[in-house]
Amino acid sequence: MFKSLPTFERNNEHDVLVFGIFEGEEFPQGAEAVDRLLNDQVSKLKKTKKIAKQGEMTTVYPLGKLKSEAIYVVGLGKKEDVTTESLREAVARVGQQIKKEKSINIAFLVESFVCESVGETDVAVLIGEGLALGTYKVLDYKEKTNEVDKQLKDVTLYGQEIELLQRAANEGYTYGLGTNRARKLVNTPGNLMTPTDLAEEAKVLAEKHGFEYEVLERKEMEKLGMGALLAVAAGSDQPPKMIVIKYSGDKQSNELLGFVGKGLTFDSGGISIKPRENMHQMKMDMGGAAAVLGAMDIIGSLKPNVNVLAVIPSSENLLNGSALKPGDVITSLSGKTIEVRNTDAEGRLILADGITYAKQLGATSLIDVATLTGAVLIALGDCTTGAVTNNEELMEEILEASAETGEWIWRLPNYAPYKKMLKTSDVADLNNAPGRLAGSITAGLFIGEFAEDTPWVHLDIAGTAWQSKATTLGPLGGTGAMARTLAQLAVNKDIQQ
Repeated sequence: MFKSLPTFERNNEHDVLVFGIFEGEEFPQGAEAVDRLLNDQVSKLKKTKKIAKQGEMTTVYPLGKLKSEAIYVVGLGKKEDVTTESLREAVARVGQQIKKEKSINIAFLVESFVCESVGETDVAVLIGEGLALGTYKVLDYKEKTNEVDKQLKDVTLYGQEIELLQRAANEGYTYGLGTNRARKLVNTPGNLMTPTDLAEEAKVLAEKHGFEYEVLERKEMEKLGMGALLAVAAGSDQPPKMIVIKYSGDKQSNELLGFVGKGLTFDSGGISIKPRENMHQMKMDMGGAAAVLGAMDIIGSLKPNVNVLAVIPSSENLLNGSALKPGDVITSLSGKTIEVRNTDAEGRLILADGITYAKQLGATSLIDVATLTGAVLIALGDCTTGAVTNNEELMEEILEASAETGEWIWRLPNYAPYKKMLKTSDVADLNNAPGRLAGSITAGLFIGEFAEDTPWVHLDIAGTAWQSKATTLGPLGGTGAMARTLAQLAVNKDIQQ
C-alpha cells in the first residue's frame, strides 16, 4: 500500500495531497513548490493566520493546477511544541477525513512534517500508524445500504530516503492494524464474543502467522486444578477456555516473554452484581486479551528475534444456581487458596491461574494486562494505564516502550502494607477483595502473589481500554490500549540483544 518517491510533480495523480504547516515557519522546498503551482494560495492563507494552528486542517482545491483533486493543509502549531503524539493525531485527523470523503489514493510531503524532535523516518512511522488508527470504523449491525464502502489503497510518501520511508510507514501501519484488531474484539457484542469465539480468534491469528496454538477445555482444567478460573466460569453456560499461542523467534534462547490477558468476555459482577447503568459496556472486560492478541498480530508481522508466549484465561462472569458466592474458598492452580469476598473481583482470579500456567509453560518474565479495577479510573482517569511490578528492570523496559508508542503508564507503589492487606482472610491464604483502600494496588499485587519471583508487571487498563466519546485517534468504544506497547517491548528486546 505504501510507496515512496523523491519529488512531487504537477502531473502526479492523487485523490488527496497532504502537507503540514508550522506556525511562523517557512515552507520546506517540496511544500513551497506545491504552493507555487497553486499560485501561492496556501501562503496567502497562512499570512492571514487562517491556517497552521495545531488541530486545524484546511482543504484547498487546485482547480486544475495539479492532478490531485484536493490538498489537505494540516496545521501543526509551533515547531517547538510538536510531539510524536500531536503528529500522530494530525495524521489520524487526515485519516478520518479521507474515510469520510472515500479517498483511496493519497500522498504526503513527508519533509513538511519534520521538526527537531521528530525526524523523517519517525514521521513515516506516524503516517502509517495514524492512518490505520484514523480510518478505523466500528462494525455495526444496522440494516445495510447497497453503497460500497471504499477503502484506502495507495499512499505515496514524497521524501529523500525512499526505501527507508516505505519500510517505516509499513511498520507504523502494522502497529495501527494490530491496535485495530484489539479494538474490533473489544467492540464485538458479548453474545458474539464468547470464550469459544475468543479462542477461535486466537486460532485464526495463529494460523495467519504460524504460531503454536493450544486451548484447554473444562475437563483439562479440572484435571490440572485450575480452580480459580473454573470458579468464575461456574455461573455461566458458556464453557471457559485457557487459550495459548506461542511465537518462537529465537530458538537459540531460553528467554520467553509471557503476555497474560484477562479474557472476561462479559462481566455482570456475578452475585456481587454491578449497577445496571452502562453494564452493556462490560463486553469490554476482555480488553486485556484483546491487547495481547493485537500485540501478537504485530509481532507475527514484524517477526522480532524473541520468543513470546500469550496466555488468555477466558470465561464469562454471570450468575446462576452454580455461581461463585461471597465467602466461598477456592483453590487455584498454584495451590494457594482464596477467600472470595467479592465475586466482581473476578479478573484477578482467572489471571491467577493464567499467570501460574504461563510459568508452567516456561515464561521467564510476565506482563499481565487487564481491565481490572474501577479504582484506577479514580486514580489516573481514562488516559493513563496503572502499573504494579516486582521487577524494576522489566518495568523500565515497559515504560520505555510505552513512551515510544504514546501509551502512557504510571507506576503504582508495591510497599509491604499493601501486600499485608491481601492476607486478611481467616480461612484462606489470600483475600480477593480486601477493601476500597488502594484498590488498584492490592488488585495488582494479588496477581503478583502468583508471579512470585518471576519478573512481572501488571497493567490495569480499566481506564484506557474504552473511550466514552470519539477522539481524533478513534471512535467511541475500544481503544486497543497496550497492544502497541506490548509489541514494542518485544521489538525492543530484539534490538537490545
